[in-house]
Amino acid sequence: MEKVKLGNTDIYVTPVGLGVLTVGNTQLDLPVEAGADVVRYAYDRGINLFDTAQYYETYPYIAEAFRDTDMSPDNPDRPVIASKCLDCSYEAMEHAILECLEALNLETIDIFKLHEVRQDPDWDNRQGAWQCLKDYRDRGIVRAIGVSTHHVDVVERMASEPDCDIVFPLINYRGLGIRKGSEAASAEEMAAAIDKCLKAGKGVFAMKAFGGGNLTGSYMKALNYVRDLGCHSIMVGMGNRAEIDNLIDYAEGRLPSDFQPDVSEKRIRIDQGDCEGCGACVKRCPNKAIYINERGLAQVDHSSCLTCGYCAPVCPVRAIIMW
Repeated sequence: MEKVKLGNTDIYVTPVGLGVLTVGNTQLDLPVEAGADVVRYAYDRGINLFDTAQYYETYPYIAEAFRDTDMSPDNPDRPVIASKCLDCSYEAMEHAILECLEALNLETIDIFKLHEVRQDPDWDNRQGAWQCLKDYRDRGIVRAIGVSTHHVDVVERMASEPDCDIVFPLINYRGLGIRKGSEAASAEEMAAAIDKCLKAGKGVFAMKAFGGGNLTGSYMKALNYVRDLGCHSIMVGMGNRAEIDNLIDYAEGRLPSDFQPDVSEKRIRIDQGDCEGCGACVKRCPNKAIYINERGLAQVDHSSCLTCGYCAPVCPVRAIIMW
């Protein structure tokens, strides 16, 4: 698969990547061997970009997948690993970087990001962690640094942030999960912010093209929308080989324009790691299939769920997924 240069960095990535969150314990919860097989299969088929996070607890899958792979910086064919950390302080970010390097048996990490930067004052509150990323980049231990975010205003800010190499925004044609400040925002607003980053030389790879699986039935439309924005890569969470084959066929131009995957067996799920228990989905569900569980988080009663997807657009933290 042809690779593209990730903005002004010296990192080259495939136009599609694998989000490793999907195989982990908050979503499919695959055994390590099974999840590692998914990761390794994607790599063997030509995908070279893999995104994870300290919070996902998915390092064991990646470590097992690449156990016999030359991960040294001198190997030009090694996978590109991107990770991230939610914490604010210098010390916590340093721990996250060192933890990642040890868990994956790496000398250097390609990309490390502030995870899920939100509206003000979140950026200011995380300057200790940001300084740590800059220091580790200066030392050559991290090759590129940046942010992941669902927020239009954060993406706009990163366009003019000189130390930001990478932006990892949420974007899909329906605008599911996109925020601006404390309010919902549109796909058009995020697309404009992404364009500013691209013009500023930032490396941009996008998340949630399928809106957490809710747009998978519009497979070609969803991927084409993000591709046409000019993003360097589209990160997709996948849990089996067939999904990987479809994505690679798309990236290499082999899928017919009317391709639609079978989504008849997919179910609405609420990621318990992301849900904040706001209750918006409970109010929106037309069949009263969502309730607040004993942990104070939203949960789906599949015996009543119509899989209509009406709940997904109202979730402020894109916790509603379809698998």
